[in-house]
Amino acid sequence: MKKVALILFVFALFAFDLNAQCSMCGAVAESAQKNGSEMAEGLNAGILYLMGIPYILILGTGVLLFRRLNRNKTVG
Repeated sequence: MKKVALILFVFALFAFDLNAQCSMCGAVAESAQKNGSEMAEGLNAGILYLMGIPYILILGTGVLLFRRLNRNKTVG
């Protein structure tokens, strides 16, 4: 339990940079969306794609660990 708390504390130390974004990129995407351009939709799709990959990797790792740890257990 102490290791989990330590890991969460370390992640919390670096959380202040999570809101960083290039202001020029944000302004261009916002103005393009107001003008009806599809660039903002593509940008959002790219962000969702990049965000999904770590979750898929974590889920796959969890499934593999669950199967490996429960392989030798018998039912009943």
